[in-house]
Amino acid sequence: MATILLADDDAAVRDLVRRALSSEGHTVHVTQDGQEALEHMESNATSIDLLVTDVDMPQLDGISLAEKALKLSPQLAVILMSGFTDQLERAARLRARRLLSIPKPFTLDQIKQVVRAVLV
Repeated sequence: MATILLADDDAAVRDLVRRALSSEGHTVHVTQDGQEALEHMESNATSIDLLVTDVDMPQLDGISLAEKALKLSPQLAVILMSGFTDQLERAARLRARRLLSIPKPFTLDQIKQVVRAVLV
């Protein structure tokens, strides 16, 4: 199972995703925004397998977070979550070998499927 870093400023989404992924046997570290996630990543880069992040967050958005996290850990898998599909177009510049996105809102089963797909 994977060690996942989750960043989302919406408590309800954080709880939904954490429960869904923990039920699959993953270890999920939850952060409230991009800056907190980056600080966690800087301390634990080698132990994180997957970054799951909201795109639209204050301070440090999800795409900027993913760029910085990939510099720390180039093998990192990334899933971007967004309610605004136009924001996901910015993700084209990310240099991740394993990168997927999921539009909000999503179901528990949908987030589980995307995580399984990116971790293959």
